[in-house]
Amino acid sequence: MTDQQIMDNYLLLLKSCVEVYVHGTLESSNKDIRDLLKSGLDDTMMLQAETYDEMTKCGWYKVNNVKEADISKTLNKVQSN
Repeated sequence: MTDQQIMDNYLLLLKSCVEVYVHGTLESSNKDIRDLLKSGLDDTMMLQAETYDEMTKCGWYKVNNVKEADISKTLNKVQSN
């Protein structure tokens, strides 16, 4: 397994963890548990951002620039709904 594959898998794992923390935080009726889950969410999101940044530096995560016309088109579509 290459370093890139390991980082890809790690990033996917972190994204899945964020989903779990978000749902747990939203659904928790106990403040102490909600605060604990929110803390885990914040930590996991920080790790995700750091992983993304490292992958971008290595050229393993490509980001395509979106044309301004496409952004406007999407905004108009959302606003009309």
